[in-house]
Amino acid sequence: MTRYDPNRPSAPSAPNVLLICVDHWPGPLLRAAGHEHIFTPTLDQLCRNGVRFAQAYTTTPTCIPARRALMTGTSARTHGDRTFREHEPMDPSLPTMAQTFRDAGYQAYAVGKLHVYPQRDRIGFDDVILNEEGRHHLGGGSDDYERYLHDHGYGGQELTHAMGNNSYTVRPWHLPEQFHQTFWTTRQMCETIRRRDPTRPAFWYCSYAAPHPPITPPADYLRHYEHFGVDAPLVGDWARDFETLPYALKLHRGRRNEGLDGDEIRAARMGFYAQCTYIDHQIRLLIGQLREAGLLDDTILMFTSDHGDMLGNHHLLAKPPMYEHSARVPMILVGTAADPRVGVRRTDQRLAALRDVMPTLLDLCGIDVPASVEGESLVGEQRRTHLYCEHHEGAAAMRMLRRGRYKLIYYPAGNRLQLFDLETDPQELHDLYGSRATAGVAGEMEGLMAGELYGEDRAWVRDGRLVGMPEPAYEYQPDRGLSGQRGWR
Repeated sequence: MTRYDPNRPSAPSAPNVLLICVDHWPGPLLRAAGHEHIFTPTLDQLCRNGVRFAQAYTTTPTCIPARRALMTGTSARTHGDRTFREHEPMDPSLPTMAQTFRDAGYQAYAVGKLHVYPQRDRIGFDDVILNEEGRHHLGGGSDDYERYLHDHGYGGQELTHAMGNNSYTVRPWHLPEQFHQTFWTTRQMCETIRRRDPTRPAFWYCSYAAPHPPITPPADYLRHYEHFGVDAPLVGDWARDFETLPYALKLHRGRRNEGLDGDEIRAARMGFYAQCTYIDHQIRLLIGQLREAGLLDDTILMFTSDHGDMLGNHHLLAKPPMYEHSARVPMILVGTAADPRVGVRRTDQRLAALRDVMPTLLDLCGIDVPASVEGESLVGEQRRTHLYCEHHEGAAAMRMLRRGRYKLIYYPAGNRLQLFDLETDPQELHDLYGSRATAGVAGEMEGLMAGELYGEDRAWVRDGRLVGMPEPAYEYQPDRGLSGQRGWR
């Protein structure tokens, strides 16, 4: 393991790292990626300052499994979670990114959302200033954000806007702006940078809980999108008839957006975009903090998300469907001023995954990558031929394989498949599965998919072919808890 040694002549040049992670931000939702209705000036500038990985995916599109992959550099097959096991700790046999940096002599601090169990597990960080969105059911009592509100006379009021943490109703933030969780996270990260040990390099992890619902942006940002408007959701020809959807999509759609009409979806998109732009503007303060401390040129910056959000596209909301707005994530890397390996104004089309973040940052810092890591350094020459993604088990399972220009999505219940040509149809409007023109591609990708399946999934394969499982009859299940609605604290 390479270690930071303050007595080495090269020690002062060891780079700092600022990793910024957000929650629910779709990969296509960047002005730099060609989206004309989102305002992301700071992230667009970071793209010009470095490289944007245009084909980056979260291989298990939901919060906890995605964060396990990010923090351990491993796939769900290794870290053990493809379903959302919120009461299961990180696998202690897998070195975390934070611990690896600390073992190499770095100070390592996190601010914001970790989404681990138990909630106060630091997973290798020296310290964590925590905002866990009021998950009291996981133990640990009040987090640091809740305690901050209490100390300033707003105890228990962080969720009295009454917008759900997994719903798509919208209203402006109800407290003074300095108590918004995005503002608080930025302020705490700036203070952490200011209070750094100047004799050692630092790994900082700034994890925003937004734009994940509740959708409660500051009023000024909501008015911005009320003035400029947003784009309408995309709807593929395969998505128009609920009755013809794969069973797993019926389950998801019936649970997530039953009863929401077009105006409500439009309002949700405006509020969500507003939260994205608010984060974008707040990141400017992090960059300013580094600049004023004389650290900016010696700091690696990376921005990504745990997964995306369907935002009404194809009549779906949230995650984990395997379509681009859910499974593809933004990923931007800016190197230090003196390191030419990252470059500037670049768009990299290689298949990337969240598990690549850890080896990439360690590689740029000259730190040995633990043997357990399965990701690849994105400043190296390696190129994947394909990428496999998975979520849920049993009848709700969704599997995806991306190779070249094509994406194959598999729903084992009913043995349903979809094939999209993302070069000619990046919005996934037309399902090509069953077309004679793409039969060869589909057959090859089915074979690759069958080879990726493991554990109980192997029951869906016979003689190397996908056979799936019987499709249950769909029955609507009422959402009695309003998707985890919180109450007064």
